[in-house]
Amino acid sequence: MEGSIMDSLGVEIIGVMSPVSICMLLVVLIVSFLSPPPSAAVAPPVTAATLVYLESPSDSPAQKLEGALLNAAVFVALVAAVTFLLVVLYYYNFTGFLKNYMRFSAFFVLASMGGPILLSLLRRLALPVDAPTCLLLLFNFAAVGVLAVFSPAVPILLRQAYTVSLGVIVAAWLTKLPEWTTWSLLIALALYDAVAVLSPRGPLRILVDLASSRDDDLPALVYEARPTVAPSSSSSSSCRPSPPASATASFGSVELQPIDPPPADHRPVLSAPDSNSDHAVIEIENLDEERSPLMPSTGSSTGGDEPQQRPQSAARTGMRTRSSSPSPSSPSSDIEMFETTRGIRLGLGDFVFYSVLVGRAAMYDLMTVYACYLAIISGLGCTLILLSVCRQALPALPISITLGVAFYFLTRLLMEPFVVGSSASLVMF
Repeated sequence: MEGSIMDSLGVEIIGVMSPVSICMLLVVLIVSFLSPPPSAAVAPPVTAATLVYLESPSDSPAQKLEGALLNAAVFVALVAAVTFLLVVLYYYNFTGFLKNYMRFSAFFVLASMGGPILLSLLRRLALPVDAPTCLLLLFNFAAVGVLAVFSPAVPILLRQAYTVSLGVIVAAWLTKLPEWTTWSLLIALALYDAVAVLSPRGPLRILVDLASSRDDDLPALVYEARPTVAPSSSSSSSCRPSPPASATASFGSVELQPIDPPPADHRPVLSAPDSNSDHAVIEIENLDEERSPLMPSTGSSTGGDEPQQRPQSAARTGMRTRSSSPSPSSPSSDIEMFETTRGIRLGLGDFVFYSVLVGRAAMYDLMTVYACYLAIISGLGCTLILLSVCRQALPALPISITLGVAFYFLTRLLMEPFVVGSSASLVMF
């Protein structure tokens, strides 16, 4: 009997929301623990997000808004240019260069960006660690991180832990951006994410379509949420052993990803008599579709084609019949069936910008952090539900970032004064 979408919906959502929540929690702790006091004047860092305008406390709100919008526009333009460059390199099969670039990026983030955070924590905790030991620990942490993220032989839990660590480190650095630039940047990236993934000519959409057409896995920094429990024998989610049929860019989309099936010697083979003389082989195939336990077995590809209707016998299990020449010695049909599971892949950039939002809220008060966290998780849940309906890669930033920004300002401007005033007046509800 075919299982319902709701049978595994909770498992899929928890598998993605748990690491996102951990990443946001760690960023909030780092921001709360390492942020300088409000009285201390700290110059904002000069980064790619502050190339045009560097915010100053003495500037007027109009100047801050104009400069923040210019910073966001320039940063989004740089992101779009880099993404199109990745499209060109991947189109001309510079896969080796892309993989090495991703390895270097991961090592750079863990070593050069993670090092100052480590030193700040050691200084704040007053731990007696000498410089050679600290450098050795930092190098080992970065080297193991590169192997964990890009080596298929590493346990999935270690890979997930290092992926979350990358998101925490980058988000902790981005929380140092000026306030007006941070909010403009988050809104601009949410808009760009929607266009880049949903537009037929969007760079992220092109990358996903290229990887899907080649049955290849795009080298990218993504979090892969795999089920930790083996599927039951009644699961309806099956596919043919083949390379992954989808990919995700470094940030900006959430999609379903096939997971390697069990070994061939564990696949049960069933035989059934065939009334015809042809020898028919029925096997479960991927059919270039984005399916998972979240979705019905029928659907369309990531390329945005209209859903194709298939016969009822094949639509329930995703099977396709392939006929071959008749064989006198084989009057029966061999039905080869096996189980596999699928995971959800979430771009690392989504972890980063979710955490930047709650990290910025942590600079105000914890009530705003709670409101932003609930808004982001609600938006991510809506995105995952839409993913199970649309059956194609979707942008993970727009809904969550929109709700998070809206709840931040609503909490800060309306809810926080009301709650504080009620508490000061000893009003109980």
